Amino acid sequence: MIIAIDGPAASGKGTLSRRLAEEYGFHHLDTGLTYRATAKALIDAGLPLDDEKVAEKVAKGVELAGLDRDILSSHEIGEAASKIAVMPSVRRALVEAQRDFSQREPGTVLDGRDIGTVVCPNAQVKLYVTASPEVRARRRYDEILAKGGMADYAAIFADVKKRDERDMGRADSPLKPAEDAYLLDTSEMSIEAAFQAAKVVIDAALKMT
Repeated sequence: MIIAIDGPAASGKGTLSRRLAEEYGFHHLDTGLTYRATAKALIDAGLPLDDEKVAEKVAKGVELAGLDRDILSSHEIGEAASKIAVMPSVRRALVEAQRDFSQREPGTVLDGRDIGTVVCPNAQVKLYVTASPEVRARRRYDEILAKGGMADYAAIFADVKKRDERDMGRADSPLKPAEDAYLLDTSEMSIEAAFQAAKVVIDAALKMT
């Protein structure tokens, strides 16, 4: 069983994915972290971020088990990851690794930008989780404040819009719902409501397998 969850930044797909994986006893992979792990490895080794051949080689050596979300979520790594994520050979290397991960038993939950469309087009369940840019920016703002950080809502909102344009406008694997994806707009939903809605879709799919 493969559950593919796509959606824009701060839509709630990561929280939902982790909870679903725990609920069903499946393996979970945040595919965005694979790009961040590649970027961190390049930074740590003092390697350039604009050399596609070097980045591809590093991407092929990234270990998908035990990616540390806290370490990889820094702004610097995020900016570096966005530079290498547009390189076709890096994407190919990481997509191959992500597909291998998706075959783990008894099942997997993968979340990202192109799971249902590119990485796992044959996934039994495809969810596209979204929310308005205003709501997503507010969530990110509240999250930073909750952790004791300083945040500027206007700057976060601008960043969310910029990432949407980049993710949806790129030539290689743009962010878009798969044709057969179940759309889940969480703008007015609690995480519990989103979880229950997703569970209905997954339980129906499990009965058919």
